[in-house]
Amino acid sequence: MPDAFQSIAEAGAFWESHDSTDYEDMMEDVNFEVDIKRRVYLVPVAGGILETLRKKAKSQGVSTETLVNVLLQEHAG
Repeated sequence: MPDAFQSIAEAGAFWESHDSTDYEDMMEDVNFEVDIKRRVYLVPVAGGILETLRKKAKSQGVSTETLVNVLLQEHAG
């Protein structure tokens, strides 16, 4: 397993052809608490823009949601 990935797309490509159970000997038990307070906001997006985002997300190996959040974070200041 690589020590690091150069991009999200590289990590996605790796995990599409590998299974985490192949690396169980490298895994460690961890304890953590989860306090889920996720909010989802619906924002209308023009169809043409959405299709462009979907294609770009797929080419980068990420979900459309992830790409949109990254782009908004980069441009929101």
